[in-house]
Parts: sequence; C-alpha cells; structure tokens
Amino acid sequence: MEIIDKIVRWKGKFMSAVEIRYRDAKGVMRTWEAVERVNVGGIVVMVAITPANTVLLEKQFRPPLGRDVIELPAGLVDPGESMEDAARRELIEETGWSARELSFLAEGPMSTGASTEILRTYLCTGLEHVGKSGGDDNEIIEVIEVPVTGVSEYLSSVQAAGTLVDLKVFGLVELARRAMDCR
Repeated sequence: MEIIDKIVRWKGKFMSAVEIRYRDAKGVMRTWEAVERVNVGGIVVMVAITPANTVLLEKQFRPPLGRDVIELPAGLVDPGESMEDAARRELIEETGWSARELSFLAEGPMSTGASTEILRTYLCTGLEHVGKSGGDDNEIIEVIEVPVTGVSEYLSSVQAAGTLVDLKVFGLVELARRAMDCR
C-alpha cells in the first residue's frame, strides 16, 4: 500500500477536506476522502481526577451533531506548543482545574476511516481548582463531576435520557482507573 498524492478540496481555519489517492495491496489505484486538521500541532484529551476522586466530564453542544455531548476535557495544540503544555492549558480553560501531575495514557487515531487526527491522552492528577470553567469564546461547557466508581452508571443514565456520550469516555476512564490502581 502506498499513498500517491493528497489533494486539498476545501480548506478552512482548522480543518480541510482532502482526497487521497493510493495504491492498494493488489496494486489498484484508489481514492479516499478524509478530513484533516490544519494550523494545529495535535489534539490532547485529559482524564482529570479531582482530590475527591471524581472525574471531570463536560457537556457541550456540538454543531455537527446538533446535540449536547458528554465528553472528556480536550483541545487543540497550538503550533510549537508541547502536548503537555496544551493539556495543562486546555484543562484550566475548560474546567477551571489545574493539574500538578500529567501521566501519558495512550495515543492513537480518532476516526480511522474519516480523519487523520491522532489524539494523545493524559491522566491528570494533583488537581487544584484555580478558576472558572466554560471554555473559550466559542465554547459553552458545563463541567460535571462524577465519582470515578460511578462513571459507567452515570453515562448509562444520560444515554437513556437521550444525551450522546463520546465513546472515548468509556475506554479512557477505564484506562485511567487501571493506571491509578497500578500506582
């Protein structure tokens, strides 16, 4: 398999739509459509555990879905910014909590068939409440604290009530719980 070329069909401030031409394993030329981030140094997601042993979740309206979604704090890395610095900045901007400790959890693609995005995730501990939550000018974020031991039940209840839950929450909270158990 080999990528032959990539043609940008549309470019916005933070995203572009691309057409990827590639040769498959049988030597056949094929075309694939995808989206990719532009003007971004990466994407970070944080599983933040408070001193009260609650995990910080967010409820945020997502225009592509036209609905509220329960998510983990996350954000874009500015060009030239380190992933860790972006994680610390985004956690404060979105939740009002600062993390003394960041531990790498995992890294990988978000939507392998549609996007070139790679997410890096961190377990954030040693939290201190330092300010107001809510995100930047184009975000309205409601921060929700849920006991770590009750996350699955909480997510099931909000889904039953019709709220969407970002699937990353389920796996990343569990990964964070296992990492904390190994300490």
